[in-house]
Amino acid sequence: MAGFGDHKKSQKKIKKNLKNNYFKEQIIQNAFKFHTEGNISEAIKYYKSFINKGFEDKRVFSNYGLLLIRLGKLKEAEFFTRKALQLNPNYAIAHSNLGGILKELGKLKEAELSTRKALQLDPNIANANMNLGGILIDFGKLKEAELSTRKALELNPKLADAYSNLGLILRDLGKLKEAEISILKAIELNPNLALAYFNISTLKYSNKNKKWQETLFSENFLDNKSKKDQVNIYFARANILHNEKKYQESSRYLQLANELKLDFKKSQSDYLINKSKLLLIETDKEGINQKKITQYPESIFIVGMPRSGSTLVESILSMNSKVFDLGEVNILEESFLQQKNIDQKFTLTDIYWNKISKYTENFYITTNKWLYNYQYAGIISREIKNAKIIHCFRNPLDNILSIYRANFTRDNEFSSSLRDCTKIYLDQEEIMSNYKNRFRSKIYDLNYDSLVSNSNKEIKSLISWLDWQWEDSYLSPHLNKRSVLTASSVEVRSPINVKSIGGWKNYKDMLQPSIEILNQTERYRNLLL
Repeated sequence: MAGFGDHKKSQKKIKKNLKNNYFKEQIIQNAFKFHTEGNISEAIKYYKSFINKGFEDKRVFSNYGLLLIRLGKLKEAEFFTRKALQLNPNYAIAHSNLGGILKELGKLKEAELSTRKALQLDPNIANANMNLGGILIDFGKLKEAELSTRKALELNPKLADAYSNLGLILRDLGKLKEAEISILKAIELNPNLALAYFNISTLKYSNKNKKWQETLFSENFLDNKSKKDQVNIYFARANILHNEKKYQESSRYLQLANELKLDFKKSQSDYLINKSKLLLIETDKEGINQKKITQYPESIFIVGMPRSGSTLVESILSMNSKVFDLGEVNILEESFLQQKNIDQKFTLTDIYWNKISKYTENFYITTNKWLYNYQYAGIISREIKNAKIIHCFRNPLDNILSIYRANFTRDNEFSSSLRDCTKIYLDQEEIMSNYKNRFRSKIYDLNYDSLVSNSNKEIKSLISWLDWQWEDSYLSPHLNKRSVLTASSVEVRSPINVKSIGGWKNYKDMLQPSIEILNQTERYRNLLL
């Protein structure tokens, strides 16, 4: 009888499990259906229902993570994607998704590891190849990024995001026409891909196809878009209107974009200002470098605010065949922290050059355009052997406007607040003034307005200060074939011009918060006169 009873219980349990499994699969299929159709709210509802009932499925956790990415909830997305990997450590799709999340979080090295793990498990995941391309863009490895992105398109010729990314790569390689074609292809495949509209708005696009602009400005284009997508749309609209000289309308979209961006990308102005003060104190410490002097190649640090002409200066200098431009790499700070906390037996110069040697090969001169090295200008002057610093600056309102108009994907979080932009501008000016008084021979002042107004004179003066042999090619940096990974990647392909000087006057009303702060300083009190 006991055995019979156990059999009945067993049968009930089987039926219950079958029912539960059927119920689970129903929820999963409904979630997948809405997800595929793009009905995000309904898909989320079903995914949440599944999870809240205590069910576990690697596909659900992974897909739910994808939707959370779209909502800008990156930490939650990471959590559920890692849950999928706990259930199956060899789930290639989840490794790929995790790589995308980590990239968005700015954890590029971890992102690369996760993405390469996905491709190790399955080399034919189109999204993983595309994501790897995006990561390699951020590392400045554009040729590798192009190969990876084209591989993604071989695997999935309808992958709109890959065409958009390829357009960015081609733009930064100076292939502007090819870039336009690629991004338009992305929009053709996915007319709702907000990032593609922003990407093409940064180009000097042709007027042959303006259909995408009609879509961009359509009343319902913002429907069901994430905050991040809305930011891209607003910036894209602002760019188009700016090009059409409709500055008031452009202002409206710039303010909408930046206000929304601050909701998920908080300004870090206080952190930067406090850091400047701490490094000023650090520079005053005695006996930082008591080691023997070793011969090192020439290292040029280009510092200042974003959008201050630094990319133009970098392009001018890299016309010299002996120069290797590192781009925007925060290697000096890494070296400083390592020397201070771990390797005090080595000089800062030793550690720094050890880190960059893998990039420089046989080049005799390097340029480093991590702009926030202005905070380290004192330490560079005292510690880095054979180093020179070029401080780029321009009219503060032109500079602030240019920063506010740039849709930075990483760093420069203060860019979405005019007040914070202004505070950072004044901080870097004050900090650099202090270092110039103490290390005058090490630091060169380069005024962007003077550079573009009288390029022949200013470039010759700069080259003379560097003690380089003159070459006429310095006057034509727009012919430089190097890749450019900054917001100035398009402008720097044009001959030097004065178009941006005084541009702030078109946005005078919008810039009032900055004007109020600047007018409180003696130096800029008469800026509007």
